[in-house]
Amino acid sequence: MRHIVAACAALLCVATSATAEPGPLPPPADVALGRSLFKELIEIDSTHAHGTTGAAHALEARFLAAGFAREDLTFIAPDEHPQSGNLILRYRGTQHAPAVLFLGHLDVVAARREDWSVDPFQLIEKDGWFYGRGTDDMKDGDAALAAALIRLRREHWMPDHDVIAAFTADEEAGGDANGPAYLLRTHRELIDAAVAYNLDGGGGGLDHGHRTFYEVGTSEKTYVTYTLETTGPGGHGSLPGPDNPIYRLAQALGRIEAHHFPVVTTLTTRAYFKAMAALAQGTARADLLGVAQTTPDASAAERLSESPFMNAQLHTTCVATLITGGHAENALPQRAKATVQCRMMPGDDAGAVLNTLRAVVAEPKITVTLDAEPIVSPESVPVAAVMDRVTAVIHALWPDVPLVPSMATGFSDDRQTRNAGIPSYDVSGLWMESGENRAHGRDERIGAREFDESLEYVYRLVREMGISR
Repeated sequence: MRHIVAACAALLCVATSATAEPGPLPPPADVALGRSLFKELIEIDSTHAHGTTGAAHALEARFLAAGFAREDLTFIAPDEHPQSGNLILRYRGTQHAPAVLFLGHLDVVAARREDWSVDPFQLIEKDGWFYGRGTDDMKDGDAALAAALIRLRREHWMPDHDVIAAFTADEEAGGDANGPAYLLRTHRELIDAAVAYNLDGGGGGLDHGHRTFYEVGTSEKTYVTYTLETTGPGGHGSLPGPDNPIYRLAQALGRIEAHHFPVVTTLTTRAYFKAMAALAQGTARADLLGVAQTTPDASAAERLSESPFMNAQLHTTCVATLITGGHAENALPQRAKATVQCRMMPGDDAGAVLNTLRAVVAEPKITVTLDAEPIVSPESVPVAAVMDRVTAVIHALWPDVPLVPSMATGFSDDRQTRNAGIPSYDVSGLWMESGENRAHGRDERIGAREFDESLEYVYRLVREMGISR
């Protein structure tokens, strides 16, 4: 998962609030280190078909060469999934206090060379951009975290409490080999912490080079998938009749498309709307304040929901993503089936959504079933103890940029740590232009300057969170 909230800057006519002045960079040697780690990770194919073990061992070798003790590094993979390797580094502190956890997943989604203009598994720098699978999601964060730890080790920095860095498997694929889920279930002591900071979300929004705001992810929606299926008698294609499963299913999907789930707001989204209202202008400002109330203004919510992004911030959403039907071009269909994936607002329930879909479909000849129980995670309250410290790091680099709590419309490994009782916050160091996000897509890329700046940000973030306040 990577943030997409930057898209709303242009959408809501957000006034620019900071100049385009670049942030500080690390010393040249540390920029070179970060870029070297980035290149090495990008050029290791860690798609689900190949696994993360190679990337985990590559980082392990880097940390050992930097002087970390062997006993402070743990490589571990499930016996049944040896290719899904995880690497956990424990940076020892001086006090016996609860640890702080930093998360980064090493796996990436698949990419085919014929779909890209460049080789997706080579780090290519061109016209101020880094291209490659995982540049955005999220080997940039992995490289920045590893570079920060190596730099701190070289500087003989000593945290007050242990700092744990977990480089994990199968965030994209999920399943039994998901790194944090596996570790929490079988080796919790390796990553148990008072709080987790995930570099796979949050981050800064740019509007034509101007820094508009920085978001801290404090919650996320939950995906849940349903199957719609209907059958009919079939027959010869020359004798069409009224009992056609494809038409029946298509009409039902049209009703789902037209349905709007109720407006729901949370502590995070209300804080987000209020913060964005301070940056917005005109009608958008008034509407944002309207939905920032405990009882949101229905008219304001309706206007804002004309934007797909804002609609997703205000409602549970359901959309048809797959459809199959028929068995021969000259035969009437005997079966039609569709997959509908929903993204539930925090507090929503898969059973309630199922009942709503059945009511909307309103067709007894169509079955609607839940594919699997979703993983629902609680909100991590945007407490001052976290927000103030992230603000201090951000403002030391980019003064006056507003910080905004945010709810991700996708999902991340936060759902694992939050359900384990570890409050988790998304704090990526990457700044991105509105509409630029190419994560999971063709020619994935990030700005080269923005990557270099993220190296300094992550270094300062780890140093800040390693000290007790």
